[in-house]
Amino acid sequence: MASGTKRLPRAVREQQMLDAAIAVFSEHGYSDSSMDAIAAQAEISKPMLYLYYGSKDELFSACIARESGRFMEAMSAGFDPDLRQRDQARTLVREFLRFVYENAQSWGVLYRVSVGTAAFADVVTESRHAITRMITDLIRRGTTVEGTRDIDFELTAVALVGAGEAVADRISDGDIDLDDATDLLLGITWRGLRGVGSTLGDEG
Repeated sequence: MASGTKRLPRAVREQQMLDAAIAVFSEHGYSDSSMDAIAAQAEISKPMLYLYYGSKDELFSACIARESGRFMEAMSAGFDPDLRQRDQARTLVREFLRFVYENAQSWGVLYRVSVGTAAFADVVTESRHAITRMITDLIRRGTTVEGTRDIDFELTAVALVGAGEAVADRISDGDIDLDDATDLLLGITWRGLRGVGSTLGDEG
């Protein structure tokens, strides 16, 4: 039996298992990760792992649910409708990239492993849609040009989220500094916001 099986509260043990699973899934992907490897990473026996999570699918689903929830919490915490548009944009970009910087393994599982695993792609899609809705609202509130359509706001937000994910991937790989990435993506974001409407008067 693996070491480290001393009695712990169930909630603590569950989080330990999920932490271990995130580490293994992020390194090896879904198909090449085994319950044996995850149990070893968590320093528990495989029967104990199966006692908590009856299958690899169930364990992966629990990982996705926890990490997508954490990601949405981070983004929601940064969304303040009372901020100026530019300040709001910086806050959203910063919180987005900070989450990736501090949780590279989580990002890998959410936006790499799960997207390539058809059975779990819907969870990531919904998370992306929620972020897109936040940014769409930001653009709508910051634009007063008559004749601008809802689809203009939405497509701009989709493009910005796509750019954010691409930059986030570089952060998770350690290719770019967090502050540099924030400044880069903020510039892209603000140009996108101003491109929809030219009357964002508080960009200063």
